Amino acid sequence: MLIGADTFPPNVNGAANFAARLAAGLVGRGHEVHVLAPSASARYGTSTEVHDGQKITVHRLKSWRWYPHDWLRYSVPWRVEKESARILDEVRPDVVHIQSHLLVGRGLAKEAAKRGIRIVATNHFMPENMIEHTLLPKFFRRTAIRWAWQDAARTFSLVSAVTSPTRKAADFLEAAVGLKDVHAISCGINAANYTPNFAPRTENRILFVGRVTGEKSIDVLLNAVAMLDESLDVKLDIVGGGDLLGHLQQLTLGLGIRSQVTFTGYVTEEELRAAYRRATVFAMPSIAELQSIATLEAMASGLPVVAANAMALPHLVHDGENGYLFEPGNVRDLAAKLTTVFAANADELTRLGRTSLAYIAPHDIERTLSTFESLYRGEPVVDPVTEVSLDNPAS
Repeated sequence: MLIGADTFPPNVNGAANFAARLAAGLVGRGHEVHVLAPSASARYGTSTEVHDGQKITVHRLKSWRWYPHDWLRYSVPWRVEKESARILDEVRPDVVHIQSHLLVGRGLAKEAAKRGIRIVATNHFMPENMIEHTLLPKFFRRTAIRWAWQDAARTFSLVSAVTSPTRKAADFLEAAVGLKDVHAISCGINAANYTPNFAPRTENRILFVGRVTGEKSIDVLLNAVAMLDESLDVKLDIVGGGDLLGHLQQLTLGLGIRSQVTFTGYVTEEELRAAYRRATVFAMPSIAELQSIATLEAMASGLPVVAANAMALPHLVHDGENGYLFEPGNVRDLAAKLTTVFAANADELTRLGRTSLAYIAPHDIERTLSTFESLYRGEPVVDPVTEVSLDNPAS
């Protein structure tokens, strides 16, 4: 099979991580997997890369840096289509799985459709995740978003099945593009890679993991930390890099909390898992999450989560059960919910964390891989149940 991705490791974001995890998981099940993606540097061509411990054949397209973004690279449409045609004729895959309707996904889908190859598409696109990294004036952005969805509709019309990571994300896509029967299939994680720590906490430490960019609303979290009672002696770790790093560091100075906040930048997988183990609570203030792999990882680490009541986050965070939801953008509400967590005794923190573990069970990567294998074969698929009740959290 051939996976087409506009972002792929070493890029760090949910879509890139999912594409790598999917490719590695399928190789582990005995499939021959190729990946088509923009080059991560000036070097391009076909090589064997190791991702999640598996050797994968990756076809890197010549790419150019998109300078409004801190790392994004792109390939021009005519090169995508030309190289897609060549690779499809050489590899002759049984199925193509595109990870977006954008440049690589669009070009690969066009060429695969010409050859009668089955195409599956997964949508990771949210306008808020892209629009800030364009040079478009604000008054034109609404029109640009409408055009982007129209472009998505044209690409998705070529495919046999469309998926999105959660039911809410699938419903959102159906409404935005006019699709029907979008499958809700979790990106999935390997929960065994994360080790919960239920030892009594000796400090109040908040963790955020993700791109340090506008749609993540990290400024809301920083302002909330500044409102917390000084006696709580709260520390905040922000793990990730992005275009707003300098701006947010300046914001911490203005808020008088610079000594409380650590900006780690990008870290290794082991360092990330250690950060989860150190934390008391995970915070996700973003308003544009189609699933949030970082939140899944935090839950697999046995953490309570405080998250914005927006997009897919309420599918993961059940208020009062494994954490708390706050009104998006409401600094005072976020501060209050964080205070509730810090005021909890050890037994209550353990209850919240163990409930996170229970809710993570339906997001197991093996279930995700099995569902996609069925889609690739063209078999009828019943979407995995990830919306579960507290009475039966692992159903």
